[in-house]
Amino acid sequence: MTVTKSGWASARRHLALCFLPLLVAGCAGSGKVKDTAYVARDVDTLYSAAKDKLDSGQPKVAAALFDEVERQHPYSPWARRAQVMSAFSYYVARDYNKSIGAAQRFLQVHPGNKEAPYAYYLIALCYYEQISDVDRDQKITLQAKNALEEVQKRFPNTKYATDARLKMDLVQDHLAGKEMEIGRFYEKTGDWIAADIRFHNVVKNYQTTSHTPEALYRLVETSLAMGIPVEAKKYAAVLGANYPGSKWYERAYGLMQKHAPQVAAN
Repeated sequence: MTVTKSGWASARRHLALCFLPLLVAGCAGSGKVKDTAYVARDVDTLYSAAKDKLDSGQPKVAAALFDEVERQHPYSPWARRAQVMSAFSYYVARDYNKSIGAAQRFLQVHPGNKEAPYAYYLIALCYYEQISDVDRDQKITLQAKNALEEVQKRFPNTKYATDARLKMDLVQDHLAGKEMEIGRFYEKTGDWIAADIRFHNVVKNYQTTSHTPEALYRLVETSLAMGIPVEAKKYAAVLGANYPGSKWYERAYGLMQKHAPQVAAN
């Protein structure tokens, strides 16, 4: 992975805690439970027990108890709060599939609720936390991208959209990195056209990422390999105009001087 995630995990969870609306205000009592076996309880006691488990570092137990609030008191206002808190508790426990499922169920039943922006954001966070290394399948990365874009589209002026835009940088870098990896593989096997398509995709769709200079250089390589020095010169010129001091421009300049000196000179 381009950026080490282990050092960010706690910070992200703290960020999510900061963003989580104050769902627990007004909770009465501090009821405790030994486990999550079904026992009929009043809603205040059950919700408070769930909150206590979350606060004491037992997010899985807390999630199960928040689910109990919804099951035992489905028509209570507490049920809506419990759905979001259940999704958040699963997120803290790193059970991302259950967190996504809980958030999606909440959105299906309460799409216009004031907590909907947070539910969308939490879904995006769950995908984002699972982004894999660039040498692995990027399905999760694409899901994170789509979810983050959804947050920005639906709630553009919120703190959730602001954070989503920041996280998109890592997502875009990963997707570009995957394209580069595939392109380099095709280049090594002599499949110049397939490689060219991948590198061109990076330049076109991920031009703000750190992979763009190398992609331009690789396009110089593939163009020369395919016998199109004019195209190679075009990419070398773009590289020189935007990244004049980079190692990739120096390499591109050297290639042009070696393999197409007359074109480079014109």
